[in-house]
Formats: sequence, structure tokens, C-alpha cells
Amino acid sequence: MEPEKTQTDSEPVSRRSFLRAGAAVIGSLAEPVDRTGRSAPKPSSFLELLRAPDSVTAYGSFLRTLPAARIALQPAGVQWRGGQVVVECAVQQDALVLTLAAPSTPIVIVHVRWRLQVTPALRALGDAWERSYGDLGWRDLVPERVMPWYFATHDGTTCHGYGVKTDAAALCFWQLDPEGVSLWLNVANGGVGVELGPRRLTMATVVTRRGSDGENPLEAVAGLCRTMCARSSRPIVPIYGANDWCYSYGQSTAETILRDTEFIVEVSPSGGVRPFSVVDGGWSNGTAAWPDMGKLADGITQRRARPGIWIRPLEAPQDAPPALLMPDARFGEKKERAREFAYDPTVPEAKERIRAKMTQATGWGYEMVKHDFSTYDLLGQWGFEMGPQPTLPGWSLHDRSRTNAEVITGLYALLREAAGERVLLDGCNTIGHLGQGVFDLQRTGDDTSGRQWERTRRMGVNTLAFRLPQHGTFYTLDADLVGITEAVPWELNRQWLDALARSGTATIVSAGPPARGPEQREALREAFRIAASGGAAARPIDWLENSTPERWQANGKAGPEWRYRWNGKEGASAFLSP
Repeated sequence: MEPEKTQTDSEPVSRRSFLRAGAAVIGSLAEPVDRTGRSAPKPSSFLELLRAPDSVTAYGSFLRTLPAARIALQPAGVQWRGGQVVVECAVQQDALVLTLAAPSTPIVIVHVRWRLQVTPALRALGDAWERSYGDLGWRDLVPERVMPWYFATHDGTTCHGYGVKTDAAALCFWQLDPEGVSLWLNVANGGVGVELGPRRLTMATVVTRRGSDGENPLEAVAGLCRTMCARSSRPIVPIYGANDWCYSYGQSTAETILRDTEFIVEVSPSGGVRPFSVVDGGWSNGTAAWPDMGKLADGITQRRARPGIWIRPLEAPQDAPPALLMPDARFGEKKERAREFAYDPTVPEAKERIRAKMTQATGWGYEMVKHDFSTYDLLGQWGFEMGPQPTLPGWSLHDRSRTNAEVITGLYALLREAAGERVLLDGCNTIGHLGQGVFDLQRTGDDTSGRQWERTRRMGVNTLAFRLPQHGTFYTLDADLVGITEAVPWELNRQWLDALARSGTATIVSAGPPARGPEQREALREAFRIAASGGAAARPIDWLENSTPERWQANGKAGPEWRYRWNGKEGASAFLSP
């Protein structure tokens, strides 16, 4: 099934659109009028957060799933005080800076609350801790909903945005309810309170963006993302090519990688930006299958592709000294996970071993390094397990003086320093918000699949649509692979390939040899031609209503429109493979 190319004015009227139009007419008839008979201005739905909050509370520990050891803070000018704990809320030009001093009291989390009237029927879009898991989208108000890093609201006409800058030293999430807004700033070290000593910690800088009536909501959220950038972003360049994972699942060899490279070069444009050929997990240097990773990089280059490689930077061997490792307690009751050893990046010797992994990969000549698993290795949980608590209680890092967010930011800086400026870094299972200005690419969603289309539909399409505002602002968006195999219907994969290419995001395929027929080759040639030219700035236009948007348009303007049918002939599956 090929994507349907349509024109904006040819879309049939649906029951939903008819009811929405009717509601708009009724709403306009009910608009308040002033004494002259003219319509009164519509009340703004903007939430004023760049002001002193109405309450601030600190907590010294977590008791299982709840914040505990509550420290009530009282206002004193721009500060909130409780014993030796001081939270300062300094209003600056276009920002609110939140700092913490707690010289002798460990703190795990700070709750900042603004009480205000929230416009009824407001809808909200939040982000995710690291990758998303098919769970992004616009929702009605859900007071307990955890929205990491930022959120946007839409009142039917205008989209406003609220977030924290990308240099935050806390793991931050928002909540929105009819009575106000909460910001939670997790400053834990591991799962216990950070011990700041005399240090004054700038936890986060709150920023907002007021939208304008009729503004495209996706562009409004992109504007919020630009406002949140604390660093200059890396250059945005077209990225396309091959990665072996979604057809081999770790069973490749150096020989098959070179075969993949030859195929991908064959279907790529002959000039201009060259494709990547990325070796994913499963390689082991100096083995029969992988005799020399440096020679493999040279072989990829000789075939006129750019070599890339996957690493797990924190992974430690089973015989690593225990003093260099993260504590098993970070996994809580999931004892089976304790077999996965990981280096503690706050230990100097462990830090050098992490650095050595990156310098080894770049020393072999790889021009892209996809680094993976670090959030899980550090915090002990996947993003979908975190909820309001990125870590489980009861454990700490070797260095107790830094927050988890600071340790993560330091790790990313270490990887960039070790890689150098010319190597592209693709963060997978990483926190993109903290990687802004450090990573070139960010894997924004959980794995797509060469085995089950439903994984690609949920994880790939959803993250492509709802994290597109981060593309070109934080980094180049990598929504993961097109797994072209016999197990996945080609009519669905062809649409996924087309959407990636037209969006201008990373367009990387995993094409197994049995799925390289004439039709696939022709579609790849066209997709890579589009991707190499920078894409067509395709953006979803039904993302306010659909978790996997089907209608996409060039840059959200009147022009070419593409209609994708993601659900297949049998509809979406309620079942999902791990």
C-alpha cells in the first residue's frame, strides 16, 4: 500500500470534523460582548509561571513509592526557608531560576506549586524521561499525569508552552490540573538525598512561550524547544543509510555488514551526502565473525559509505573490580538485572574505562557512534517504569555530592570529549533533554521491529510525530529503523520509509537479503534521494486527535499532503512483542 497523496481541500468531512465545526459556530454565537455590542476578547489560557510560586516543599527521602521526610518551607522574599534548607525562586528576564541550598540535609526532591485558574477543556502534550514508548499525545487534563521536562497546552485556538532549560541539574517533571501547575525537581543521588555541603545548586531554569492565535501547534512546541536550549545545538545534516539490527538481531558478521554496505550504496544517490552503514549490537572485535573492527571501518569507507558502530559505554565485564561498579540495589526487587554490570561514572578509574570505549571506536575510524543503555545502566529502570520516580530508593553513587542529572550530563560531556567534534553521536536510551547540544542524533522512541509491525506503528510513528518539535532544535531526530523483512508487510513498511524520508529526520533501514526485490530497491532509491536532500519537512496535521497521525503535509502549509494507513488490513494489534 503506497501512501495516498492528497490535497488539503479534498479531505472528506468526518463526523468528528462536522461536530468540531458545529461547536466552533455555537461557541462564536455565545461569545461575550461589551457595551458597544462588539465581541469581548477571549480570555487567555496562558499560565503565568514566571512569578513567585504559591508553595515550595522539600523532601529528604523516598519511602518506597512516596516522598518522605517532608520539610515545609516558608516564604521570605524570593526565598523559601525551612531550617538550613533554602530554595530561591528568582524571577529574571523571561525566566524563573530555582536554586537549592542544603548544607547539612540530604534532599531527594523539591515540589514547586503555582495555584491558578486553568481554562476548562484545555488539552496538554507532555514529553518522556528518555525514549518514548508509544505513549505520547495530546490528552485532556489528567492531574496525576507525569510530564517530564516540558508540556504544552492547546485551547482549540492557541498553543502555549512551559519547560525547563536543557542544563537542568534536576530530573524534572510537570503536572497540570484544574487548580494549578506543579513542578517536581528530583535532585536525588541514586535513590537517596544529594549531599550538597556548601554548594548552591541551580536546579532548573523555568521558561515559557506564549503562543499566538491560529499558530500551528507543532511549530509552537518547536518554538518552546528553542526557548529551552541552554547550549548551541549541533549542526543538522541529512542522515540516512543502513543498520543491521532489525533483520539480524545481533547475528551479523563483518562479511554481512560489507554486503549490506554494498547494497545500501547501490540504492543511494551517486553524489552529495553519503549514506551511513552502522554496525549495531552483537559485534566482538578479534573473533572469527569480527576479526578486525578497524579493517571493517576501512572496508565500509572504501565502498563509499560512512562507518558507524554501536557501543554500550557503561557496560563492565564480569571480572571488573567491584569498587568501579554501580550498586546492584538500583534494580530493587528485579534481582535478575544485577547480572548486568555497569561502571559508576563518578569513580575516576571507571570514568577512564568509559572514555576508552569511545576512543577505541573512533580510533578504528567510525564516523558515527550510537551509544546505548546508559540511562538503564545508571538509574536501574527503563523510562516506562519510572513514572514520578526515575530511581528506586535506598542506594547511592560513589560520589554523593552530585545529583543524578549532573552525573548524566557529565557522562554525556565525557563521551563528546572522547569522540571529538567530527564524530556524530547518536544517543539511544539517553535523556535527550540533557543531551541537547551534545548529541547529533537522538533515538527518541523505543525499538521498531523487523518481526512485528505493531512495534513500529506504536513506537516509531508515535515518536516521529510527537517529538518532531525537537528535530532541528535539540538534535536530528532518530525515530529508529525501517525493518524490511519478510515478517513485516511491505505495504506498511513502505509508508514508514516514506514518512521518515519526507520528515527530514534520520532515515535508516535494516534490509535483510530476502527483502531486496525490485520494488524495495526502487522505494529505497526514492526515499534516500529525498532524505539526502534534507526531506520535505513533512509534519503531521492530525496529531491533536490521533496517537499515530495519518495525515502529513509539507511544513504544515497548504501544499502536498500524504495520507498513511498505519493500521493494516486487520487493524492495529492489541498485542505487542517485547
